[in-house]
Amino acid sequence: MKRIVLLYVLILLTVTAYSQTQNYQTHTLFMYSFTRFIQWPPEESQGDFEIVVLGESPILSELKVMAERKKAGSRVIHVSKISSLAEYKKSHILYMGTDWTSKFPEVAAKLGEDPVLLVTEQAAPANKGCINFVNNKEGKLSFELNKPSIDKHKLKVSAELSRLAVTNLN
Repeated sequence: MKRIVLLYVLILLTVTAYSQTQNYQTHTLFMYSFTRFIQWPPEESQGDFEIVVLGESPILSELKVMAERKKAGSRVIHVSKISSLAEYKKSHILYMGTDWTSKFPEVAAKLGEDPVLLVTEQAAPANKGCINFVNNKEGKLSFELNKPSIDKHKLKVSAELSRLAVTNLN
């Protein structure tokens, strides 16, 4: 009987871990789409395409796998992780893990109006990131666009990407 219970628990843990990995694979697919359907200012089109993960998030390993296989146009994608804002130098996309949700105003102040796509792992009432991941009405992962924040950071979003968003925030 103990073996059956142990086997059941192991299967449950495996399925849960797989589901979480799948979810971050979906996050990563969206992140790659952002590199294709968002336009940065011309001065930001040289060198590697930089994605920085701020804080702890399972997306980091998924983004690194994606970066090994894909490019942002003709540019190599470079993914790095930082644990504090003091480590931040520059990026095209800054991804905020959930452990930084409460510090959103501090992150936004650090970025100012720099051409950075600020993506939050979860939406919160005070978050005004360029893109916030959310679950739609069916419980599936989606994202919301914050047009004023995107404009502030001098980014241009394609109409296709805008149509995929759950909500265009004002």
